Amino acid sequence: MIKGFHAILFSADAEADRAFFRDVLGWPFVDARDGWLIFAAPPAELALHPVEGSQRHEFYLMCDDVKATVDELERKGVELARPIGDQGFGLIAYLRLPGGSELGIYEPRHPSPLAF
Repeated sequence: MIKGFHAILFSADAEADRAFFRDVLGWPFVDARDGWLIFAAPPAELALHPVEGSQRHEFYLMCDDVKATVDELERKGVELARPIGDQGFGLIAYLRLPGGSELGIYEPRHPSPLAF
């Protein structure tokens, strides 16, 4: 029986991005070995979208108030890579991770199997 999932974000500066999840987001973690941190993520949901052409995978953090969450993260020094935008199904912004990549964060407006 499947009891969870393990997501991987590839990074040009994994150490800096691990520090972001540890120190800025405050996610619990274990050190699997030699500073290789594995984080306990909040509850998740999975959606499968149809696509034509090349397939890809996306990873977003979810929150109940994206404006307030972005404001709080900016006070902690997090840079916004792209401003909050209304996508119909929710409000999405993109954070700049220390390693240089972008990470989406969104406030869903669609029904969710999760209780926030």
